[in-house]
Amino acid sequence: MAARGTDRPAEPSVHQLRLFVVLSEELHFGRAATRLFITQSALSQQIRDLEQRLGVRLFERTSRAVALTAAGRALLPEARAAVDAIARVRRIADAQARQISVQLVVGTIGAEAAMPHTRAVLRTLLDRHPGMTLQVVNLNFADHLAALVRQEVDVMFLRPPVPDGIEVRHLATEPRVACLPAGDPLATLPSATLAQFAGRPVVTMPEKVPRVWWDFWAVDPRPDGSPVRYGPVVTDMESLLHAVAGGEAMCFLPAAARDLFPRPGIRYIDVTDLTPCSAALAWLADRRDEPGIAAIRKAARAAL
Repeated sequence: MAARGTDRPAEPSVHQLRLFVVLSEELHFGRAATRLFITQSALSQQIRDLEQRLGVRLFERTSRAVALTAAGRALLPEARAAVDAIARVRRIADAQARQISVQLVVGTIGAEAAMPHTRAVLRTLLDRHPGMTLQVVNLNFADHLAALVRQEVDVMFLRPPVPDGIEVRHLATEPRVACLPAGDPLATLPSATLAQFAGRPVVTMPEKVPRVWWDFWAVDPRPDGSPVRYGPVVTDMESLLHAVAGGEAMCFLPAAARDLFPRPGIRYIDVTDLTPCSAALAWLADRRDEPGIAAIRKAARAAL
């Protein structure tokens, strides 16, 4: 078999060299064909074509045995090296194709940047894509969801719920606790029920904050239907803690706040009938398949 327009035989293909290597290991057409997921007749045809292209016989075939010829033994190390080299080329090419050389702006709220789930996701992301540059931005309560909508950040580590148009990947679950002024009579108790907080003012957020988010954190409405009385407007964690420590209001926070935000004048107590909260990675639904966002979504799935 000659190449079109020349008297030289066609070059052997990598596929044919791979068949040659496997048959040399099995020395049995049936077993080699099974291993290669092809028919025995197709394997025989490919080996004959390879021998024609190389101009030498590679195997001695009898009704009982298959054996390498002297030429086959001489060519086998080079064929194996060629197959291995192509496999390395493919692995390197695949690794390069997975590299994403973009800058991803990652938003966080409160202490989410310090949480184990956040660190695990970002570590996995950078392990997979060392060419990616991360800019981590801490945002306040008032602006974090708006920053995501305005695309000032690409993704956000936050605490749901979120408004329509935003998708989330659940990362962790933990209880919510009550954050009270130290002088509140309930602050001396290890735990309380939601009903015991009735009438106590709760800090509130600026009007631009989606109500679906703050209603969850203010537990509004309460399970028994009692109204929630709101206190001062706060925009970030420090102003929230200042308001509570000053006796102006209370709030409900993730249980991790006990360790992350201890303050003079503040006490945290368990709430026995309060539903837990979750931590999540969030992104705009219509940006989910952008390379950087898709990469961190996959990293979150792999890390957790």
